[in-house]
Amino acid sequence: MKRLLLTVLLLALLLAPLAVSFAQDRNVFVYGHPVAFPNLDPSSGNSNENVVMGNVYETLTFYNAPGSAEILSPKLAVSWEASEDSLTWTFNLREGVTFHDGAAFNAEAVKKALDRTISIGEGSAWIFGMIESIEAVDELVVQFNLSYPAPLDLVLSAGYAAWIMSPNAADQDNAWFNDGNAAGTGPYMIASNEPGQRMILEANPDYWGGWSEGQFDTIVFDIVEDSTVLEQMIRSGDADFTYSLPFDNYGPLAEAPGLSVVVTPSFQNLLILLNTVKEPTSSKLVRQALSYSFPYDDVVSSLYAGLGTQGRGPIPANMWGHGAELLQYSHDLDKARALLAEAGYPDGGFSLVYTHVASDLDEQQVGELWRASLAEIGVDLEIRGLAWQAQWDLAINDPGSAQEAFGFYWWPDYITPNSWLTGMFVSEDEPFFNLSYYSNPEFDDLVAAAASTSGIDRAAAEGIYLQAQELLLDDAAAIYVVDLPDIHVIRDDVSGYVNNPGYPHVVFFYDLTR
Repeated sequence: MKRLLLTVLLLALLLAPLAVSFAQDRNVFVYGHPVAFPNLDPSSGNSNENVVMGNVYETLTFYNAPGSAEILSPKLAVSWEASEDSLTWTFNLREGVTFHDGAAFNAEAVKKALDRTISIGEGSAWIFGMIESIEAVDELVVQFNLSYPAPLDLVLSAGYAAWIMSPNAADQDNAWFNDGNAAGTGPYMIASNEPGQRMILEANPDYWGGWSEGQFDTIVFDIVEDSTVLEQMIRSGDADFTYSLPFDNYGPLAEAPGLSVVVTPSFQNLLILLNTVKEPTSSKLVRQALSYSFPYDDVVSSLYAGLGTQGRGPIPANMWGHGAELLQYSHDLDKARALLAEAGYPDGGFSLVYTHVASDLDEQQVGELWRASLAEIGVDLEIRGLAWQAQWDLAINDPGSAQEAFGFYWWPDYITPNSWLTGMFVSEDEPFFNLSYYSNPEFDDLVAAAASTSGIDRAAAEGIYLQAQELLLDDAAAIYVVDLPDIHVIRDDVSGYVNNPGYPHVVFFYDLTR
């Protein structure tokens, strides 16, 4: 314990010089961020860098927080319309907008940016699978021609892949963006980047929305993977905002002077992806047994303070496409033993590796509770905490030598069941976020059919998505641990913050004042 306290103290002292230079400056907002930003390319970035993208770049439409009068509001497009068959969409663009590098925002810029994203085909580029062509009809009019009906206005509000970059930036490669370069239309510009440590944004003086007194001039992302240090920073005022703290700590933080804990519904869930190509988890019976071995009630009640709910399939409970009648695995060790015996492991007798983000104590404790349960059926679980990038690299480099169980949070690209089902479970030639390596042609066809139906008949699409989930649950490609709320901690002297689960953990700094 003394060694742990000494380590925490040393970390705090090392971080103090970083934070002190910004603490108490009313024009600076410090976001204590628990993980690094692995890919700053707006075409292919598909992870935690969304908190940067949402302030440096903009989309044509914007998904409003639940409870708003409208689902979408204008952003870089001021109006739009679809043909009767939803195969042709026309967007009228905002006048007087320039990119950070001085280039003009117009229809040609939109076309070039999205053509780049579609051509690269990485990250969330799958959301544009229905686009056959993009045409710059006029200086400020862009037309999309689709191969099947789709709610393109919603797609273009996505928190990944839908960002519009300067034509000059669209000519650059991934390395250029990851060197800290950027050219969007957003209210902030990247001023400096120390990968894995700190990023600083500065206000864009020419932002089309204009500026008012009291808005923040400078945004600092301090990357701190130790949740204890993050909590110290938010308590001391060295950070204005953070998340991903242990659930048990939020109650005391809500009582702490100068702090507010904001709890709202989310579209986020925690899963454990099971390796479907490596023995022994290549066996469906083994994966089903592992699904019955998991202590769902203990995890939800003890780790998440009753704030979450056990998952029922991949689609969280407050998202359309969620199936309230779908199979829900329970903690049943007798069933687990019987399935293992049927699979040829009557006494267990094998070991699994479960990986999680090292800084995430909740994921770690999920593993510890599961390990105790697995021990009762003769299965040993190694819990391995890694930096996010290292965990992901282990998973994508070689499925045959990857972890058998991958602790994994998911949130949507845009607000559709397709995000979960395509993003994590549709077959991939090379692993990206399908980190269970699941491949089922019947499932793939159902998801594709649901996507092409959703633009004209959402109720019918929902029925097809439920059929796809029935297959997925029977194949036990993942353990659906918990549907989570969004919980964020913010300083009381900051006004204007509204959580928007459509853009998870993104703080839209332009809306804030101190």
